[in-house]
Amino acid sequence: MTAQMKYYEIYDDVYIPGRWHLRMPLFKDGEDAGRPDDDRRELFDTWRFNEGRFLEIDEPIRLSVKPTGVALEYTESMGIPVVHRRVVSLFERLGLQKEVQFIPVEVEGQSEPWFILNALQVIRCIDDARCDEVFYWGPEDGEPDRIGEYSNVRGLKVDPEKTGGAHIFRPWGWLVVLIVSERIKRAMEEEGITGIKFLEA
Repeated sequence: MTAQMKYYEIYDDVYIPGRWHLRMPLFKDGEDAGRPDDDRRELFDTWRFNEGRFLEIDEPIRLSVKPTGVALEYTESMGIPVVHRRVVSLFERLGLQKEVQFIPVEVEGQSEPWFILNALQVIRCIDDARCDEVFYWGPEDGEPDRIGEYSNVRGLKVDPEKTGGAHIFRPWGWLVVLIVSERIKRAMEEEGITGIKFLEA
């Protein structure tokens, strides 16, 4: 019998001393003054990076650093993973190019290439029975488009039999987390990628 693949939530370790913090732009350069929040969100919609689809980006994405500090090879800005080119090279060596898109970004004060990591799969695989608690959007919540999706998941657990052997994805209904396989976890740890933290799912 083949052992089931293990999965992990991957996080940005916010407790690393002296680390930097990246800021995702909510507006185009020079167009922030006087614009209401809704207009700024329309100019740069970060949720598109959670939808599990290939994106065509027309304009350069520039990230500011505040506060400045030690650059980390895996960082999250507003929940969006931003990675160093070493992470891109690692995924290429693992042969996982079809599961992820790396979108070039410019990071303030950095001459080396950085990328947004955009997972290309959303998989319905949360194991409700094994999670600590799950809550769902209902008609009474006033979000008709979200009825049946998760409003909160505590102690998330993945059902490996429903993943189709995928190595990186976001779980359907709870797109705020990024899931990776044990293969990716071990490879990133062995490579010494900085900034990463894992929680078994």
